[in-house]
Parts: sequence; C-alpha cells; structure tokens
Amino acid sequence: MHKRALAKSRYPLLMSGNIINRVFLARLAGTAVFDPNGDPVGKVRDAVATLRTNNQAPRILGLVVEVPLRRRIFVPITRVTSIESGAVVITGLLNMRRFDTRTGEILVLGELLDRSVAITESNEAVVVEDMGMEQNRSGDWLITRVHVMRRGRGLRRKGATSTLAWEELSGFAIMEKDQGVINLLSTLTNLRAADLAAVLLDLAPKRRVEVARALEDERLADVLEEMDEKARVSLLAELEGERAADVLGEMDPDDAADLLREVGQERAQALLDLMEPEDAEDVLRLMNYEDYSAGGLMTTEPVVLTADATVAEALAAVRMSEVSPALASQVYVCRSPLETPTGRFIGIAHLQRLLREPPATLLGAIVDTDTQALNPDASLNVVASYLASYNLLSVPVVDANERLLGAITVDDVLDHLLPENWRHGHQQSLDSAKNLEV
Repeated sequence: MHKRALAKSRYPLLMSGNIINRVFLARLAGTAVFDPNGDPVGKVRDAVATLRTNNQAPRILGLVVEVPLRRRIFVPITRVTSIESGAVVITGLLNMRRFDTRTGEILVLGELLDRSVAITESNEAVVVEDMGMEQNRSGDWLITRVHVMRRGRGLRRKGATSTLAWEELSGFAIMEKDQGVINLLSTLTNLRAADLAAVLLDLAPKRRVEVARALEDERLADVLEEMDEKARVSLLAELEGERAADVLGEMDPDDAADLLREVGQERAQALLDLMEPEDAEDVLRLMNYEDYSAGGLMTTEPVVLTADATVAEALAAVRMSEVSPALASQVYVCRSPLETPTGRFIGIAHLQRLLREPPATLLGAIVDTDTQALNPDASLNVVASYLASYNLLSVPVVDANERLLGAITVDDVLDHLLPENWRHGHQQSLDSAKNLEV
C-alpha cells in the first residue's frame, strides 16, 4: 500500500453533518468497513475506477477491502450505503473471491498517486498527492478533484499544494496491453445497450469476445439482455465461470433465467452455484416456470411498498435510476414482507395518481384494488391481452395465497411476441433511416 495513503490528509473533507459529500481517497484508505448490523468486515485498501473519454471525470466502480487472512476483495460502490468520518457501511452479501483488476480498470491509490501530470492551462508539471470523489445526482461516484504538489524551488524539497478539478489536468492517459480494445471501448461509451449489442455482433468473433471481457459486469449484463438467444449464449460461453456468474447476477432475473435455460442443465447448475445466493434464488425460482408463461416472463424485482408508506416515499422509490420506465409506472402495495414472494397483495398505486396527490398521503388511501393480478401459469396471449385491454405497462403476478411473485412488463411481452430475428431487422431499419437522412 502506498505510504501516503495511510497518512492523514492535510486538507479537510467536505461534510454535511456527519455525512461526507467529497471523499479524498488517500484518507479513506485504512478506514474500517462495517455491515448494517455494525459488525466489522475489514478495511478499505484502495478504490477501483475506470477512465473515460474526453478527459471526463473517472467513475468509481468500487472499493478494494481487506478482510481477515489478508484477502482483498472487491465491493461494488453500489453496496456502499454511507461513508462517514471513520467508517464505511456496506450492505448485501460479500463476494469473497480474491480481487484482480480487469481490462479498463485502474487502482486509484496504487496507480494514480505520485503520478506526474501537468496543469493544462500552464503546462506546469505537478505530482498527484490525493484524489477526491463526489457523488452526482444519478448516484455515480466520480473523481472530480485532484490534490497536487508543485515542484519545490531552491532549497525547498516540497512545493506548494492545491486542489484542482480533474478537467484542469492532463497526463492521466494509461498505456494498456491491448490498446486497440481500449480505444474501441472509448468510442462505444455513450451507446445505448441495444446499439452496443448490435455493434458487437458486427465485430469479428475474437474482437467481440475481447470487448465483452473488457466491459463492466453491469454494462455487459445490459448488452446481453439486448441480444438474441443464440448470440448471448455464444458470448456467455466465452466467459470464465466466475465472470459469467457475476454478469448473470447483474442481469434482470427473468433475462438471466431465460439465458440459463439455453446453456444446458449442467452449465446452468455450475453457474448458479457460483452466483450470489440471493441472486441465484430469484433466478432458480423463475426457471421453474414455463418460458412463455406469466411466471417465466415476470421479473421478481418490482417496486413494492406497504399501505402506510407515503406518496413521497413511493416517488423516491420509482425515481431510482435502476428502475425501468415500465416498472416505474406503478407501485405494488403489499403487506410485509416486501421481498417477493411478498405478504398479501393489496393493489396498485399508479404513477399518475402519485403525481396528483400531496406527498404525505398514505398509499392505502389511493391504492387501486380493481386491477386483477394474473396467476403464474397464465399464457403469453393472456398476458398480452390483459396489458392491451387495460392500457398497462406492467401487471402483477400472484400465487394461490395472493402473495405477489413479481410483475410482467410490456417490453418483456414484446420480446416474446416479435419474431426471433427482430433485433437484426430493427438495426437494419435504423441503418436505412440514417442513410436516408444523409
């Protein structure tokens, strides 16, 4: 570990109460990590980031945490619930696999500290002493500030220090073993998942696999969800078991279940054994249903709240970036527990109704109890007819005991109703439209 990373900073953290809004990573190193119950997990040793094009602020992917027996593991930044003075709190199950960097990833303290860079405006050489990350409105942590030291003059060994914006510095470009893949990835950064999937299919098989392996787990999961079955089965087969399991864990459970149905029983079981238990449980439950039934179509992660939750809480829940537009169109009101299968399903709170009500209104006062739920054995045609008849973007699925099992969204139904090669035809239509525009 870099020596400076273990020393206290000479400059303050920006704080709001006890919650830190800007975190200088060298100071964070060595901080104790706790689970939600207050039990110690380990200590922060580094942060993992990915550089972006056009000198945009790098995005933090997660923390490297040292757990007992000096094992270093990766904790996604999305699992970090709070960073307070002297403590980092995380949630969820830990993946105890030993951490290794992947293509496109960089260790902030291990690789960026002590790097010689330049102030863009004056071209003055400075040395990186620390880096500050901040959380933006969408919830991403970005490295926005760099604490640097200028060269000393005369007999002075150290020069003046200052904290600059990331964009004010140059010289962070990193030479990679496979620069071709990195350059290609940089041109694909802003593509939608569906468009990136189409680009990958146009690449030579070898380069397609190289790019897929270099993508982040979440990004690759989104791309696989946009591919047809044959293409994503082929790509998944090129990933080593643990990486494939990580990517499956990032996919929507219904898409992961569809994919595992196609890879063969032995391979599917091996990947399920490697997945996080809570992710594997959801996927395995969906695999027990027929592919073209309501149970096989549904996602197990709709927005679920109790009747005594407020409109403000419901709007905050559907505002989360990871919630798809279709799932965000309504909140499912149930009795506890709220994880599927839930307690008794009560009804639906529609987004438009939520927007018209005062924030303090309880969901129990505005819940729609007229919308009937489907059973998991309902056919694809029944599901499609139901969505069309009542102009819904999603529909609840309940068991015989009226417990909510999940929800089916209109996009999942379309995926199964359209011809198998519809994605390829869609891309050809887009290309033709672009040519007409030219």
